[in-house]
Amino acid sequence: MKKILSLFTIASLIVLVSCSDDKTASDTTSTDKKENSMAEKNLAASRAISNAFGTGEVGALDSVVADDFTDHTDRGDKVGRDSLKAMIAWVRSTNKDMKMEVKKELADDDYVMTWMRFTGTSDGSMGMPKGSYDMTGLQLVKFKGGKAVEHWEFMEPREMMKMMPPPQPAKSK
Repeated sequence: MKKILSLFTIASLIVLVSCSDDKTASDTTSTDKKENSMAEKNLAASRAISNAFGTGEVGALDSVVADDFTDHTDRGDKVGRDSLKAMIAWVRSTNKDMKMEVKKELADDDYVMTWMRFTGTSDGSMGMPKGSYDMTGLQLVKFKGGKAVEHWEFMEPREMMKMMPPPQPAKSK
């Protein structure tokens, strides 16, 4: 169970990660130009955060993540932009060959939802099994004034089950 929670945490840590703009698609929920403009601003902020996960360069986060950003994780809420920066460093140090692929993005003036595929090799230190992984998840980020303020990660149960160790045989009495 601890490994599942750690895997879930890893996925949560890979907040808003994307590859390139040519593999993404954006949809908006309104035809209002002002709202579309905010949706595009939110997408750009989301992509800047993703770039930080991909490169390790966290300087751009100051302009796109609120000071009181909250990441809702299985280990409780992690609050603050500096907490996000620390997560990025941790994820990059334990998953050096991590790759992210954006399957689909949807945005409006309040939220960006990104369906993502994560592949790579875990060193086993984050609680997930050592070795390769291939998983998908849905990232949901709330924005206010063009800055990320909250993040949630959703994974299919079968994705989490892939990372679980095999069940231990029952002990005989």
